[in-house]
Amino acid sequence: MKALKVLLVEDSPRIAGMLRDLLEAESGISDIHIVPDQQDAITQVRQTTYDLMILDLQLRSGTGFGVLEALGDEHPLTVVLTNHALPEYRRRAGELGAEYFLDKSKDLEQLQSIIQRLQMD
Repeated sequence: MKALKVLLVEDSPRIAGMLRDLLEAESGISDIHIVPDQQDAITQVRQTTYDLMILDLQLRSGTGFGVLEALGDEHPLTVVLTNHALPEYRRRAGELGAEYFLDKSKDLEQLQSIIQRLQMD
Protein backbone atom coordinates (compact mmCIF):
# COMPACT_ATOMS: atom_id res chain seq x y z
CA MET A 1 0.00 0.00 0.00
CA LYS A 2 1.41 3.35 -1.08
CA ALA A 3 2.06 6.10 1.47
CA LEU A 4 0.27 9.26 0.39
CA LYS A 5 1.26 12.87 0.97
CA VAL A 6 -1.93 14.86 1.63
CA LEU A 7 -2.61 18.60 1.70
CA LEU A 8 -5.70 19.40 3.75
CA VAL A 9 -7.06 22.90 3.05
CA GLU A 10 -9.49 23.58 5.88
CA ASP A 11 -9.94 26.72 7.98
CA SER A 12 -11.84 25.17 10.90
CA PRO A 13 -9.33 23.79 13.43
CA ARG A 14 -11.99 21.42 14.77
CA ILE A 15 -12.83 19.97 11.37
CA ALA A 16 -9.18 19.88 10.29
CA GLY A 17 -8.30 17.93 13.44
CA MET A 18 -11.20 15.53 12.95
CA LEU A 19 -10.23 14.90 9.32
CA ARG A 20 -6.55 14.46 10.24
CA ASP A 21 -7.49 11.92 12.92
CA LEU A 22 -9.78 10.11 10.49
CA LEU A 23 -7.09 9.95 7.80
CA GLU A 24 -4.42 8.76 10.22
CA ALA A 25 -6.63 6.14 11.87
CA GLU A 26 -8.57 4.71 8.97
CA SER A 27 -6.21 5.23 6.06
CA GLY A 28 -2.84 4.99 7.75
CA ILE A 29 -1.83 8.34 6.27
CA SER A 30 0.63 10.18 8.49
CA ASP A 31 2.00 12.77 6.04
CA ILE A 32 -0.75 15.39 6.26
CA HIS A 33 -0.09 19.09 5.91
CA ILE A 34 -2.93 21.40 6.99
CA VAL A 35 -3.34 24.98 5.74
CA PRO A 36 -6.25 27.35 6.52
CA ASP A 37 -6.43 29.64 3.50
CA GLN A 38 -6.16 30.12 -0.23
CA GLN A 39 -2.67 31.61 -0.43
CA ASP A 40 -1.11 29.00 1.89
CA ALA A 41 -2.66 26.24 -0.23
CA ILE A 42 -1.33 27.72 -3.48
CA THR A 43 2.14 28.16 -1.98
CA GLN A 44 2.23 24.60 -0.63
CA VAL A 45 1.19 23.01 -3.94
CA ARG A 46 3.79 25.04 -5.82
CA GLN A 47 6.56 24.11 -3.36
CA THR A 48 5.75 20.48 -2.51
CA THR A 49 4.46 17.46 -4.40
CA TYR A 50 1.25 16.08 -2.93
CA ASP A 51 -0.67 12.98 -3.98
CA LEU A 52 -3.99 14.37 -2.79
CA MET A 53 -5.50 17.74 -1.89
CA ILE A 54 -8.65 17.79 0.24
CA LEU A 55 -10.12 21.22 -0.33
CA ASP A 56 -12.83 23.13 1.51
CA LEU A 57 -14.60 25.83 -0.51
CA GLN A 58 -15.15 28.41 2.23
CA LEU A 59 -11.79 29.41 3.71
CA ARG A 60 -10.64 31.96 6.27
CA SER A 61 -9.10 33.96 3.46
CA GLY A 62 -10.03 33.19 -0.14
CA THR A 63 -11.90 30.15 -1.43
CA GLY A 64 -11.29 26.67 -2.70
CA PHE A 65 -12.34 27.92 -6.12
CA GLY A 66 -9.56 30.53 -5.90
CA VAL A 67 -7.05 27.77 -5.14
CA LEU A 68 -8.12 25.77 -8.19
CA GLU A 69 -8.19 28.85 -10.44
CA ALA A 70 -4.68 29.90 -9.39
CA LEU A 71 -3.20 26.42 -9.84
CA GLY A 72 -4.86 25.62 -13.16
CA ASP A 73 -3.80 22.13 -14.23
CA GLU A 74 -0.90 22.11 -11.76
CA HIS A 75 -2.72 20.62 -8.77
CA PRO A 76 -2.72 17.16 -7.22
CA LEU A 77 -5.78 14.94 -7.39
CA THR A 78 -8.38 17.09 -5.64
CA VAL A 79 -11.35 16.20 -3.48
CA VAL A 80 -13.57 19.17 -2.69
CA LEU A 81 -15.05 18.48 0.74
CA THR A 82 -17.65 21.08 1.67
CA ASN A 83 -20.78 21.82 3.65
CA HIS A 84 -21.98 23.79 0.63
CA ALA A 85 -22.77 20.95 -1.76
CA LEU A 86 -24.84 23.00 -4.17
CA PRO A 87 -25.18 21.83 -7.80
CA GLU A 88 -23.63 25.05 -9.13
CA TYR A 89 -20.63 24.63 -6.79
CA ARG A 90 -20.22 21.00 -7.90
CA ARG A 91 -20.28 22.08 -11.55
CA ARG A 92 -17.79 24.92 -10.98
CA ALA A 93 -15.39 22.69 -9.04
CA GLY A 94 -15.46 20.17 -11.89
CA GLU A 95 -14.83 22.90 -14.45
CA LEU A 96 -11.78 23.97 -12.44
CA GLY A 97 -10.39 20.43 -12.38
CA ALA A 98 -11.51 18.91 -9.07
CA GLU A 99 -11.83 15.18 -9.58
CA TYR A 100 -14.28 14.63 -6.70
CA PHE A 101 -16.91 16.73 -4.90
CA LEU A 102 -18.14 15.48 -1.53
CA ASP A 103 -20.56 16.76 1.10
CA LYS A 104 -18.90 16.85 4.56
CA SER A 105 -22.14 15.89 6.28
CA LYS A 106 -22.75 12.66 4.39
CA ASP A 107 -19.91 11.61 2.07
CA LEU A 108 -16.93 10.90 4.37
CA GLU A 109 -17.06 7.18 3.59
CA GLN A 110 -16.51 8.05 -0.09
CA LEU A 111 -13.35 9.91 0.91
CA GLN A 112 -12.03 6.69 2.44
CA SER A 113 -12.76 4.80 -0.80
CA ILE A 114 -10.95 7.42 -2.88
CA ILE A 115 -7.90 7.22 -0.61
CA GLN A 116 -7.85 3.43 -0.71
CA ARG A 117 -7.88 3.50 -4.53
CA LEU A 118 -5.01 6.00 -4.56
CA GLN A 119 -2.99 3.84 -2.19
CA MET A 120 -3.38 0.88 -4.56
CA ASP A 121 -2.06 2.78 -7.61
